[in-house]
Amino acid sequence: METSRPVPSPLLGTVLAVAVTEGDRVTAGDRLLVLESMKMEHPVVSPVTGRVSRLLGVVGLAVGPGDLLAEIEPLDGEGDAPVGPDREVRSPGGPGPSPGGVRADLAEVRRRQELTRDGARPEAVGKRRRLGKRTARENVEAVCDPGSFVEYGALAIAAQRGRRELGELLARTPADGLVAGLGRVEGAPVCVLAYDYTVLAGTQGQLNHEKKDRLFALAEHRGLPVVFFTEGGGGRPGDTDATTVTGLETMAFALFARLSGRVPLVGVASGRCFAGNAALLGCCDIVVATADATVGMGGPAMIEGGGLGVVGPEAIGPVAVQEANGVVDVVVADEIEGAALARRAVSLLRGRTGEWVAPDRETLREVVPANRREVYDVRPVLATLADVGSVLELGPAHAPGMVTALATLEGRPLGILANNSLHLSGALDAAGSAKAARFLGLCRRSGLPVLFLCDTPGFMVGPEAEAEGLVRRAGDLFIAGAALTAPFATVIRKAYGLGAQAMAGGSFRSPVLIVAWPTGELGGMGLEGAVRLGFRRELDAVEDGPGRQALFDDMVARAYERGQALNVASHFEIDDVIDPAETRARLVQVLWD
Repeated sequence: METSRPVPSPLLGTVLAVAVTEGDRVTAGDRLLVLESMKMEHPVVSPVTGRVSRLLGVVGLAVGPGDLLAEIEPLDGEGDAPVGPDREVRSPGGPGPSPGGVRADLAEVRRRQELTRDGARPEAVGKRRRLGKRTARENVEAVCDPGSFVEYGALAIAAQRGRRELGELLARTPADGLVAGLGRVEGAPVCVLAYDYTVLAGTQGQLNHEKKDRLFALAEHRGLPVVFFTEGGGGRPGDTDATTVTGLETMAFALFARLSGRVPLVGVASGRCFAGNAALLGCCDIVVATADATVGMGGPAMIEGGGLGVVGPEAIGPVAVQEANGVVDVVVADEIEGAALARRAVSLLRGRTGEWVAPDRETLREVVPANRREVYDVRPVLATLADVGSVLELGPAHAPGMVTALATLEGRPLGILANNSLHLSGALDAAGSAKAARFLGLCRRSGLPVLFLCDTPGFMVGPEAEAEGLVRRAGDLFIAGAALTAPFATVIRKAYGLGAQAMAGGSFRSPVLIVAWPTGELGGMGLEGAVRLGFRRELDAVEDGPGRQALFDDMVARAYERGQALNVASHFEIDDVIDPAETRARLVQVLWD
């Protein structure tokens, strides 16, 4: 018969609990006692099946490594049994299984997680449905590839334990009103956040500010695009658990603004979006809004509180106003379209796209009128030049003389800046210059090549134009063009004066390629103005009447011949005059490596 097997202490500690007495029969792996060391519990188990012949360990006894705790006398026919990590060893007082066989601690985690899901709040979800809207979680999941979203801070609740019961907070303030985490768009990681209007009107609480800080830091560290659904009413004064007085030390706004220029930022506004929520929206590179959105730096309560009268929320920054003034870049019908457009914008801004279809290149020969003086809509030019269905115009209702769009050529994203001759004959006014400068900044920050479609008589002139601050806005446009780092190219239909240079990054020597179509014409200033200014003496020498007009027309005709694209190209002031049908191929060859 085998002699008794000693059971030594495996470490330095104190006996916390004893599970057996001398004479007890034990099976290999059964717990004999528990040691406490460094605030952790370390079970000591029997090495064999047998009987406890000696027990030295008592509660409170301090032991060191190797000290004898017990002896086990093996029983005949019983051998050693392996003791591994798969054997359940439960600490004294630890959670036991629930009636369903799930440990109590895990069951509580599952219960709390379930409270954060839409299914736990049928009344709140039903209200969203009646408004024709989706929940915050549905919007987040619609942006992300299926199954890719990993939420941060789902178990957070409003910092109002001092005024509400925990059960109420768990039921009514899941995630503290902000669903936030990391997901993927077309397989690439992205940061997605959405205020939950069903939780305290989507206001900004203490913990959801901290969640924003956490996610913005991750976005900066990993270089991730951010998509943010910003519906909500701004700051929340009802959080009583915070130690702060003013909240002005909140970091979220500084952290989010710091992301601008480092990662693409796409904001989506639906319904009411005021104060702090609107401030975050305004930091975004691309602002998308649903048709029912109202966006403002102050909501009804702030307006009334400031003694400015009583104003309904729908009257504060409706989409019609915010689209015209340039706050909103794209208007969509609803959140379904908003989420889809956010995915598309992220892909374009990060230079990732999927399959593409080439347009009929032959039609590009006919979209520009043969009559040099006839205006036309430039948007069909964009649609015919870019991949089919790829053009995403930004701000169509704002500064209509300048068209800004993201698109793809053979699946590769680029920015397109085009003069619209339907407005001021394509002249660059203050609003158009500012819009163009901002767009070029977006392209520079995103590393996108730029295509300038130049069809302009130059900068707008006159007292009214100057009253809008044109000098400064024109300067901003030249600065933005000079700051471009990715390749850019210019295609010309009409190019006159400083406005034409602005549509070429500041100089006709700045683009990697500058070409004209066959109807192209160029000049240091408008032909008619150049003749009147440069040949005033000759014109004044002829009596006013048909003779002077005939001389003027002849001089303009000769100036036009001199400024025709073919003649300008023969002096090598532009790189070439090309068949419009060859434009795509030329651009693809020079804009990307």
